[in-house]
Amino acid sequence: MKFNHLVLKILIFTLGLFVMAFGVALSVKANLGVSPISCIPYVFSLKIAYTLGQLTILFNILLILFQIALLRKKYRLIQLVQLPVVFVFGFFIDLTLHMVSGINATNYIWQTFWCLLSCVVIALGVFLEVKANVTYLPGEGLAMAISQTFKKEFGKAKIGVDSGMVIVGIISSLLFSHKVEGIREGTIVAAILVGFIAKFFSTRLKIIDVWLSPNMAKTANLETVPNKPIKNLVITISREYGSGGHEIGQYVAKKLGLPFYDKNIITLTAKQGGFTSEYIQQNEQKLAHALLFELYEQNYAYVNEQCPPLDALFLVQSKIIRNICAKESCVIVGRCANFILKDNPNSFNVFIHANSQYRKKKIADEYGLKTIVTDKDLEKTDRERANYCLHFTGKNWNDASNYHLTIDSSTYKSEEVAQLIINAVNKRGT
Repeated sequence: MKFNHLVLKILIFTLGLFVMAFGVALSVKANLGVSPISCIPYVFSLKIAYTLGQLTILFNILLILFQIALLRKKYRLIQLVQLPVVFVFGFFIDLTLHMVSGINATNYIWQTFWCLLSCVVIALGVFLEVKANVTYLPGEGLAMAISQTFKKEFGKAKIGVDSGMVIVGIISSLLFSHKVEGIREGTIVAAILVGFIAKFFSTRLKIIDVWLSPNMAKTANLETVPNKPIKNLVITISREYGSGGHEIGQYVAKKLGLPFYDKNIITLTAKQGGFTSEYIQQNEQKLAHALLFELYEQNYAYVNEQCPPLDALFLVQSKIIRNICAKESCVIVGRCANFILKDNPNSFNVFIHANSQYRKKKIADEYGLKTIVTDKDLEKTDRERANYCLHFTGKNWNDASNYHLTIDSSTYKSEEVAQLIINAVNKRGT
């Protein structure tokens, strides 16, 4: 049974290599620039008497040598399975180039069509390769080696590797031809789209999971089942930066005699998730640029066993929040707790907001910041919190319909706001 399973994985992986090679061939015929991983071999294939497949093999062998140089004693011999893989991949590239030799993109519209189709085909190949989980192509292997050696996130290492290949490709092209060849808008499109499309296939083509591991498919289905409702009272407080949500939450907890959770969740996350406190403080509850983060995160579509760090952070904090609320009634500030506990009928969700003048004064008086806080600073922090919430929950952070109560804290003292919340909680419970 295990032998049959291994054969199936190898077959799917090999199919993935062929599909990826077919996508590379289509990108060559589009003539709008090839993907970053192929740009260096392609540039050299224009000037020396070797095929693109042959140069792809040589280039990927060089990437394997880079991995060995970086990892040294940490390099595992099993990783040399990449070597026969690159020979197969190179052979498939030359084969598929022969198969599509009749394609002739006569105008820019047809070039665009073949370019976009190549992205879809390459993404399908990446998806199959990752799902088979036999090994990685040397490009991803180099990114993982850099990540491991220099303690960098894989997503950043992958961006660095891709960018480096494009830069080397451009320099090589300029040296050979005194102009840029093989690296055009299609290269940028491929760098942006392939990971996105591969992630799309991963969410839609569940049949591959069923083929490769029926148990894994069952587990995935179980993860989508709503969590069992929590009986304890939980008051969640979301807040605009500087609106006093932390202080108000403390008053509510003290008046009701409930545990209060805000910064102490950072300590719990560090213990349970393996993150440093500094990393958590810098990254929790904020997402500066949603689009840039999506571009960064899509690199994780190229690996099967790694979760983007921010995703992992959110999952750990979600688990901690659920565990806390399963054990005791409490007050929790921030961290999308209202959305995490959406299946809990006993949660009471509050949103605290205030005008900018009040918020700037409160930050200056109580947060001890030496620099002057501007309207742009407030907008930036609120936007980061909104982006974070939208990315992980699909909901609008500042939409009043997501809360039982919204309060303008500038019109009351913090203790008065706390009492309004308690009154609302008590009235809802009657």
